[in-house]
Amino acid sequence: MSELERASETVVGPCLGVRAGEDVVIVVDRGTRAIGDALRDAAVALGAEPVMAVMEPRQVDGEEPPAAVAAALAAATVFIAPTTRSLSHTRARKAASERGARGATLPGVTEDMLARLMAADFDLMGRRSRAVAALLTGAAAAHVTCPRGTDFRADLTGREGIADDGDLRAPGAFGNLPCGEGFVSPLAGEGTIVTRSLATVGLVDEPVTLTVAGGRLADATLERFTALLDGAGPDGRNLAELGVGTNERATLTGLILEDEKMLGTVHVAFGASAGIGGTVSVPVHLDVLIEDATLDVDGARVLDGGRFVLEA
Repeated sequence: MSELERASETVVGPCLGVRAGEDVVIVVDRGTRAIGDALRDAAVALGAEPVMAVMEPRQVDGEEPPAAVAAALAAATVFIAPTTRSLSHTRARKAASERGARGATLPGVTEDMLARLMAADFDLMGRRSRAVAALLTGAAAAHVTCPRGTDFRADLTGREGIADDGDLRAPGAFGNLPCGEGFVSPLAGEGTIVTRSLATVGLVDEPVTLTVAGGRLADATLERFTALLDGAGPDGRNLAELGVGTNERATLTGLILEDEKMLGTVHVAFGASAGIGGTVSVPVHLDVLIEDATLDVDGARVLDGGRFVLEA
């Protein structure tokens, strides 16, 4: 059995709990067809009824899929979306989850990434993710710094933390795979973020500085990034997410799906937040990574210079 086949079995079995006779919709595009085939084969082996929909790649994370794909998601019992751009924060995905479908999105996933990260220690990763989510829930504030100049504070009042631990077996359950983070949608935020890895853009030679004011991205030294957010309208710059990576198998690649899962890192996202506890619904959700981070939540140390120190 190949590593991709083994990882696909983990996705459909332990993570999503696919059962015989269930309708499984797998959404792929031209860049992810091979992964879709492996997931389909794994679902067939469990006696499920998988259908694969192949669409054109979206232009940006959070852009809606075609109407036919949205309809297929709505009719599914289980959905899996290994696509080039993320469907996580789309109306189509949220509607499927609200109807009770359980599912996972895998935006930007590669065969190598899926094989490596799904071989993580799920028990330990899950404990880390749940510990972070529990701390974020009910917290008032978070403070992130890093040696490159990040100094960012987020208001978490009234927001609930979410654990991305790979357990998606309950009706309506939804998450990213590969998994490994605890996250929250902040109420507001202020400060400076310095990053080398940005969703859609990838790794950059010179660090990018982002300025957040009033819960919005006020400025960035990379015009391409702000243009992607502005293309979704005025709310594209909304501060959407603060997350902590918990997967020890993840490494820096420039693919944000993996980078944001890196143990010892923080990621911040802009754009859509309605699907993760916020109120903003726009067709974009773009993360940026903070390396070597130090993170305090209500005075409790979570990360210390890139080391995960929260008891899990």
